[in-house]
Amino acid sequence: MAEPDLVHVDHRGQAAVVTLDSPHNRNALSSSLLEQLHAALAGVTADDRARVVVLTATGTVFCSGADLKEQLAGGPQPAVGLPDVVTLIYGSPKPVVARVNGAARAGGLGLIAACDLTVGLARATFGFSEVRIGVAPAVIAVPCLRRMDRRAARELFLTGETFDGLRARDAGLLDRAVADDELDQTVDVLVGQLCRGAPEALAVTKRLLQDLPGPDLDEDLRRMAAVSAERFASAEAREGIAALLGKREPSWDTSSALATGGRP
Repeated sequence: MAEPDLVHVDHRGQAAVVTLDSPHNRNALSSSLLEQLHAALAGVTADDRARVVVLTATGTVFCSGADLKEQLAGGPQPAVGLPDVVTLIYGSPKPVVARVNGAARAGGLGLIAACDLTVGLARATFGFSEVRIGVAPAVIAVPCLRRMDRRAARELFLTGETFDGLRARDAGLLDRAVADDELDQTVDVLVGQLCRGAPEALAVTKRLLQDLPGPDLDEDLRRMAAVSAERFASAEAREGIAALLGKREPSWDTSSALATGGRP
């Protein structure tokens, strides 16, 4: 019997919308969902039609974390796990925007934190619930501690308390916390802005955001001077500068024609 489709991909304009669709378990991170999510993200990363990736979910829950029934049942380690998905999002040359349509817990917060830009509902609830069931937010600490305020993370990790989207924004987990009727518009605006950037330049900028600051100031400056020189010598830079001087849009900028509809 074939596995049900738990993840869908839709192309809307130059955005590839990757949607978790496992409502029977609140979009929990089962081995099947993780495998399908990894395959979907790998596919859109390699697809030239997509300039930006939007990660979202169906229903009122973004992701409830690990599939606890599956965890209790035991069994062999799955071929694809959450670390593989986080690594893929980090390594994607394309910006990944989280459209957080509802509640998120535990591993779901790790997915959000791995994304480049995050937009969620102000009324949604979030929680690092691991300690309350006797485990620890181990894997998700890797992306979360790279994004969140350290003091806020300490309290939220240790208490396991539930918090809303406004606090998630203040803690650094969300970039924007919006009303329900503003979610799609906010995501669409961000996608349009991202599509104004040159694809190679966006990929390089993602890498430097992850790499800096390093342990040594002089080494950082040396490496970034080389990156800057390489970019100014690139075909994208020649096109971008010519477009600016010629008072026209560069060849990659089709933002005015986008109709992403970030909703699933």
